[in-house]
Amino acid sequence: MTPEGWRRLADERDHLSKVERPKIVETVSWAASNGDRSENGDYLYGKKRLREIDRRLRYLAKRLESAVVVNPANQPNKAQVFFGATVTYVDDADIERTVKIVGQDEVDPARGHVSWVSPIARALMKARLGDVVTLVTPRGPVEVEVLDIQYDA
Repeated sequence: MTPEGWRRLADERDHLSKVERPKIVETVSWAASNGDRSENGDYLYGKKRLREIDRRLRYLAKRLESAVVVNPANQPNKAQVFFGATVTYVDDADIERTVKIVGQDEVDPARGHVSWVSPIARALMKARLGDVVTLVTPRGPVEVEVLDIQYDA
């Protein structure tokens, strides 16, 4: 996982535990003090939301504890595609795309962030500038040429 991805997960964990969870606990305790809980929407929804928050907090704790943070800026071989690289490539239909190879928890297709285990990332791994690699797609193999490799500082 990149340092940016680790920070994003840690920020989410902190927000859930310090802001959102205490607010829901307060709502649930207020709703419980109102009496009959079986038809109390605030109580029922609050308890359900607490379970969701607690489940997410457990997941985030495990992911952050086991994460291996790799800083792309420290990559010694910047001429090849490795984890953390931002790669611009062109396919055989002359469509140019840019993707950043990140950890599985950092995937964001809208920003061009793809998982290191995705087909495009696996095809690009260890490629050099100007290399043509084969990407296996559901429609068949596609040749892509590496146009640029960048590592964020």
